[in-house]
Amino acid sequence: MQIYNSAHHKKEEFIPQKEGVIKMYVCGPTVYDQIHIGNGRTFFSFDIIRRYLMWRGYDLTFVQNLTDVDDKIINRANENKQDPEELAKHFADSFNEVMKAFKVLPPDIQPRATLEINEMIQMISGLIEKGHAYESQGDVYFSVRSYPDYGHISHRNIDDLLVGARIEASDIKRDPLDFALWKKAKPGEPFWESPWGKGRPGWHSECSAMVHKYLGTPIDIHGGGSDLAFPHHENEAAQADACWEHGLAKYWMHSGMLQVNHEKMSKSLGNFYTLREILDTYSPDAVRLLMVQTHYRSTMDFSFDRLDGASSSLERLKTTMKNLSWHIDQLSDEKKDELSRESLDLQEASKRAREEFTEAMDDDFNSALATAGLFKLQSEINVYLDKIESSKADKSIALAAQDTLRELFGIFGIDINDDKVSYPQEIIELAKRFSDYEGSDTEEAARILLEVRQEARSQKEWSVADGIRDGLAELGLIVEDTDLGARVVKR
Repeated sequence: MQIYNSAHHKKEEFIPQKEGVIKMYVCGPTVYDQIHIGNGRTFFSFDIIRRYLMWRGYDLTFVQNLTDVDDKIINRANENKQDPEELAKHFADSFNEVMKAFKVLPPDIQPRATLEINEMIQMISGLIEKGHAYESQGDVYFSVRSYPDYGHISHRNIDDLLVGARIEASDIKRDPLDFALWKKAKPGEPFWESPWGKGRPGWHSECSAMVHKYLGTPIDIHGGGSDLAFPHHENEAAQADACWEHGLAKYWMHSGMLQVNHEKMSKSLGNFYTLREILDTYSPDAVRLLMVQTHYRSTMDFSFDRLDGASSSLERLKTTMKNLSWHIDQLSDEKKDELSRESLDLQEASKRAREEFTEAMDDDFNSALATAGLFKLQSEINVYLDKIESSKADKSIALAAQDTLRELFGIFGIDINDDKVSYPQEIIELAKRFSDYEGSDTEEAARILLEVRQEARSQKEWSVADGIRDGLAELGLIVEDTDLGARVVKR
C-alpha cells in the first residue's frame, strides 16, 4: 500500500509502527457556523480512507477534535450577543448531526479543546523549560527559530516566510514568526487559570496535546485539509517534536480544496453552500458518490449539474441491483454442472472488480479509479441480465456479483441497495376485488394479483387482466414482464 506523504512530497510504502494497528488523527472543525461543502469534502475523504483501512483488516483508532474555543467563536458570539460556550455547543451538536446524516463514522474519541486545557498547559510548560517557548505580558509564544526543522511539513524556508506571508504583527513577540501557544484573556472573553495568568490556548496548541494524550506520539497518520498544512500542521509538528523530542506523525495526509463551478467558494460570490442545505434536496449517497469520483488530493470542482449526474448514476445503480435481486429470487440453489458463457463472464468480472478496486485504493486511495471499476462491473451485470437465460444461470455467481458491488460501494459509505417497493394499502382491496384474498399484507396482495392476471391471460379473459392493470395504474404501479416472470413496480 502506497500513501502520499505530504511531509516528503512523495508516495511511500505504508508501514504502521505496530503491525496491523493504526493510530490516526484528523483535525476537526472550529464550531462557530454550519459546516459547508468544502469542510465536508475533507471529512468525507478521510472517512473513506478510514473505512478502507478497516476493511483491509487494520485495528484502527480514529481521533478527531472539536475546536470549541477560538477567536472565530468569540467574535461570532459577540455578533450574536450570545454566550461563546452556548454557540460552540450548538454548532458542535449540529456538526455531529450532519456527519451522522451523511454516514460519516463517528470518531472513536472526540476531544473538545475546552476539556483538554490542563494537557495544553503541561505541553506549553514543557516547551518553556526546554527553551522553545517564552512568556511575554501574559501571552506565551513558540520560538520558531529555536526549532531547526521548522518548515519541513509544508516545505517552506524559514527565511522566506517573512516575505508575502500573513504573520501576526505584535510588539511583544521576539520574532515575527513566533506563534501563540497561550493568549492572555481580554475583557469579556472566556478564560482559564494558568501559570501565566488568565487566558486560553492558541489554536495550534490543542491538536498536539490531544494527539499525545489519546494516541501517544508519534502516530501513524495525521490528516486534514490542504489549507491546514501551513501554518497549523507545521506548528503542530514543531511544538510536539520540540516538547517530546520525537515526531508527531509518520505520515501526513492532506485533502485537496473544493471549488464551485471552477471558482473559489465564498459568500460574496453567492456560491457558498452548507451541507444542511445540500441535504434538503440530495441524498447523502449521491453526495458521497460525487465526492469519490475525484481523488482526495486533487482539487474538486463542485456543481449542481455534477451532483444531479451523481444522483442519476446512483438511481441506475439501484435499478441494476433491483433487477439482479429479482433475477436471483427466481433462481434455484441447484449448482450447475456446466456454467454458461454469461455466468463465466460475470464470475470473471466480479473477481476482476475486486482486484482492481483493491489495487486502486492501495495506490494512495485512488477512489476515482476504484469507482470507475465498479461502474464497469455494473455494466457487466447489465449485459449479463440482458443475455442470460434463467435455465442456464448459476445463482451463486449472480449472488457473488451482487455482493461485490454492494460491499465495495459500501466501503465508500454508499448504499446501492434497491429501494424496496412499498405498496399502498389500496392494493389489498384490489386483490379482494379480483380474487378471494382475505389477508392484510400488501406484498402478498401484489403476488395474488399477478397470479390472477397470469391465469386470466392464459384463459384469454382480457377484461380481468386489463382490469388488474388499470387498477394498479391508478395506484401508481405497473406490471413489468420479464423472462423470469412478472413483477409489480412503481411507475
